Amino acid sequence: MLELGQGTAAPAGDLIKDVSEADFMVEVVEASQTVPVIVDFWAPWCGPCKTLGPALEAAVTAAGGAVKMAKVNVDENQMIAGQMRVQSIPTVYAFWQGQPVDGFQGAVPPSEIEAFVKRVIEAGGGEADGGLGDALAAAEEMLEAGDAQGAGETFVAIIQQDPTMAAAFGGLVRANIALNALDQADAVLDGVPADMADAPEIEAARAQLELARQAENAGPVAELRAAVEANPTDHQARFDLAQALHAAGDAEGAVGELLELFRRDREWNDGAAKAQLFTIFDALQPNDPVVLNGRRKLSSLIFA
Repeated sequence: MLELGQGTAAPAGDLIKDVSEADFMVEVVEASQTVPVIVDFWAPWCGPCKTLGPALEAAVTAAGGAVKMAKVNVDENQMIAGQMRVQSIPTVYAFWQGQPVDGFQGAVPPSEIEAFVKRVIEAGGGEADGGLGDALAAAEEMLEAGDAQGAGETFVAIIQQDPTMAAAFGGLVRANIALNALDQADAVLDGVPADMADAPEIEAARAQLELARQAENAGPVAELRAAVEANPTDHQARFDLAQALHAAGDAEGAVGELLELFRRDREWNDGAAKAQLFTIFDALQPNDPVVLNGRRKLSSLIFA
């Protein structure tokens, strides 16, 4: 069972520090030899600083270690401010390998902050997502190879570094399904932020969980197939056969039975055949041949 809260995100204190004249050379100039450092020149009396500072900190934290941040109070560190020719605040500079490489003055909207942080990371030769894209791909490979536990732990770590990555939430649900921890998979879905609830990755995970729940109660394929062959108008038996086939790993066979049920009686059980088809389609990749062929055949039946 995999739960959020078990990963190891970089502590904010390692990424964001208050810096003075005494340690500016170490925390900014020397530190920027290996990772870009954003320097925020601010003061307690500066209104715009109170908005810009937290927004910058959030963007740096989300980058997961691909960039660091130093906060310099200009009232307490006037020598540094003078050397950097800071004439108004907030002023922000980005250092890479000991030299300023980018910067801006004044408060800016979140979109510009994100673009700035991305430029700084790329200037340092890093990835704008702090390497999370590679981590996500690695987790998917682990899940594909059967290491659901390892994949799930990686998805948890990604979420802790970037809680807006819908693909990681979806992956964590699928990892729990693979571990047969369906209740935990359900809990992960319940914890997905509302603004991501309709993301394709979340919709797919939700469909896969629904199918996994159905598989727990699926009947024997051979008996259900015999029932359908004995009475082709037994719609419930055909629907149950489709569920059993999917539970056995035969998505194409399940879709075929559901299409036949829809052809015979599209309104049966409040359109259950069509609803089940869409659940299967949502659970698969959009370019899966089962999806492409199934959607095409369903459309031909609907508009026949």
